[in-house]
Amino acid sequence: MKLRSDSFSDQQVIPTRYAFGKYDAQTRVALADNMNPHLVWSEIPAGTKSFVVLCVDSDVPSKPDDVNQSDREVPSDLPRVNFYHWVLVDVAANTTEIAEGAYSDGVTPRGKSGPLSLDGMRQGLNDFTHWFAQDREMSGDYFGYDGPCPPWNDSIVHHYTFTVYALDIDEVPLKGKFTGDEVLASIQPHILDQASITGTYTLTPRLLAEQK
Repeated sequence: MKLRSDSFSDQQVIPTRYAFGKYDAQTRVALADNMNPHLVWSEIPAGTKSFVVLCVDSDVPSKPDDVNQSDREVPSDLPRVNFYHWVLVDVAANTTEIAEGAYSDGVTPRGKSGPLSLDGMRQGLNDFTHWFAQDREMSGDYFGYDGPCPPWNDSIVHHYTFTVYALDIDEVPLKGKFTGDEVLASIQPHILDQASITGTYTLTPRLLAEQK
């Protein structure tokens, strides 16, 4: 399989319009356009009955102690964990493209609805569900796509990997609310092929300056 995007190039910076948060000189971070990027895939294996789309940030700090603290940066040697930004399943076998903004266009406080989505597809919970769990204004179930919003004091640039999986089943065998990890575990025996594209993003002023 092959995967590409008209929204960003592999291993290049993701434009702000696809992010949940953007840099702000006064407040450090502000809400961005939060549009899902365009994706298109090809060279589909024979026997494909559906697709799954996942987006994962693999650079999230494993401990929150230093996150968004003005007197220090999150150290680069801190162990990192995965953070799911998009969990889309039951994508029909005749679908090979997702339009920009089709599944997300703007930030929805307390999260977008789900799991039912367009054309019979379903969306899982992304990890903003846990991130905002204790926030009275933002807590809720965050279904579908919500874009990058890394700590504004992280010492490393974050990497966001979009992966499309071709499956030999029509539907992912999960019901109700489900997470990215649950989807990955359930589809492992059914993956015929997969393809990925990775974009980068940061809100750290020092790193933003280095990108220019």
